[in-house]
Amino acid sequence: MYISQQIAAIAVSQVLSGRNLTLALPDALKSYPNATPQQRGAAADLSYGTLRFYGEVNAYLVKLLEKPLSNEHITALLLVAIYQLLHDKADDFTVVNQAVEAASYAKPRWAKSLVNGVLRNFLRQKIVLSKAIQSDIENNEVALYSYPQWWINKLKHQYPSSWQNILATGNAHPPMTLRVNVRKTSAKEYVQLLARQDIVATQVGEYAVILEQPISVEKIPGFLDGVVSVQDYGAQLAAGLLDVHSGLNVLDACCAPGGKTGHILELSDVKLTALDNDASRLDRVESNLIRLNLSADLQLGDAAIWQSNQPFERILADVPCTASGIVRRHVDIKWLRRERDILTFTQQQALILANLWQLLAKGGKLLYVTCSIFNEENQQQIDAFLLKNPDATQLPLILTNENHQNIQSEHGQLIPNSRHDGLFYALLQKTA
Repeated sequence: MYISQQIAAIAVSQVLSGRNLTLALPDALKSYPNATPQQRGAAADLSYGTLRFYGEVNAYLVKLLEKPLSNEHITALLLVAIYQLLHDKADDFTVVNQAVEAASYAKPRWAKSLVNGVLRNFLRQKIVLSKAIQSDIENNEVALYSYPQWWINKLKHQYPSSWQNILATGNAHPPMTLRVNVRKTSAKEYVQLLARQDIVATQVGEYAVILEQPISVEKIPGFLDGVVSVQDYGAQLAAGLLDVHSGLNVLDACCAPGGKTGHILELSDVKLTALDNDASRLDRVESNLIRLNLSADLQLGDAAIWQSNQPFERILADVPCTASGIVRRHVDIKWLRRERDILTFTQQQALILANLWQLLAKGGKLLYVTCSIFNEENQQQIDAFLLKNPDATQLPLILTNENHQNIQSEHGQLIPNSRHDGLFYALLQKTA
C-alpha cells in the first residue's frame, strides 16, 4: 500500500504547487508503472480524499510540526497519511508503517524518522489535537469546512440560509448518474435491465438513472453500445431547456467533452454545429458521438470570436467558469482557484455571450449555462447582458415539475445536493 501513498503524495504535492489533479494524477501513476490496478485505484482515492479534506488535514499537520517543512513531497506524504488516519478504514498502525516505508525511499534521509515521529505523535495526541482545533474553529473555518476562507465568506453572503449545506455537499462523494439514450430505450426499462443484473439504481426525472454504487464505465450495461452515457442529472436538463425541435439549426458552443451535445442529438434530429477551442477535447466529443452513433459538424474555434455564415435558431452557451458547483467531482478546484479568478471568468463569459448573440437568429433562443454557484458568473452576468442588449428577454424556466421533482433551484440556479451538481441556467430569446 505504501506505493499508493507514494503516488498520492506525488499527485497532492503537484496540486498544492498549482497543477490540475486530472494532469497530476496520471503523471504520478507513471512513476510506478508496475503498480497493480488495486494500488492505482487506492492512489486515486487517497489523492481525492486528501484534497477533499485538505483544510482539516493540514490543520492537524500544522499542530504537529514546529515549522513548515521545506520538502514538498514529505509534506504531501504526511497529509495523505493523516487523511487516512482521520477518514480511512485502514488500520492506524498499518497506515503509519506504510508511510514510514514510503519515506524510507525518499530523500533526505531524515524523512523516515520524521514521518514516523509525526504520525505516532498524531496517534498519541489525536483527541487532544482534535479539541485544540475545534476550540479554535471560529478563527479557522478552513479547518472545519475544508474550503478557502474567501470561498466560505462568499457563500455566506450569497446563500445565507444554505451555505453550510452547499459546503457539506461539496465535500461528499458525487453520485454516479447515467443518461439513458431515448433512441434506444427508456429510463424505466433500463432500471429494470440493471435490476436483472443485480445493479441497484433509481430513476430521477425523464432520462436520469442514479446508481446506488458507482461501477467502472466498462461494466455499465449498454455503455459501449451507446445505450447510456455518464452525465450529472442537473446537466441533463440543458437539452430540454434549450427547446430543440427537429430541423432546427443549433450551435453547441464550448461543447467539450460532448455530454450535452450527445443529449441534444438523442432528443431531436437537428443540424448541430459543435464548437470548442481545444482540439484534444474536441476529439473526445467525436469519440462520444461515434459511441452514440450520432454526428455533428465539429468546429475548432474560440466562441468569443468565432463566426458563421448562417444564423442559429438555438445556441447552447456552456461557458467556461470557476466550476464551483462541481467541486465534489474536482476536489482540486477549491485549492487552485483564487477569488480574482472570478473576474477573469466573468470577462471571458461576457465576450462569449456578446459574440454568440450576434450568431442567434431573430426569435431564436440561447441557453446560458455554467457549473458555478457564484452569482457573479450567473444571474449578475445575465443582468449585465440584458442591460446592454434591449433585443434580449430572459424567459422563465420550469425546473420543478412532475419530471424534475427533486430539483432545487433559485432563479435558474441549481443548488448542489445529493442528486445533482450546482449549475446555473438562463434562457434568453432574441426579439423577432
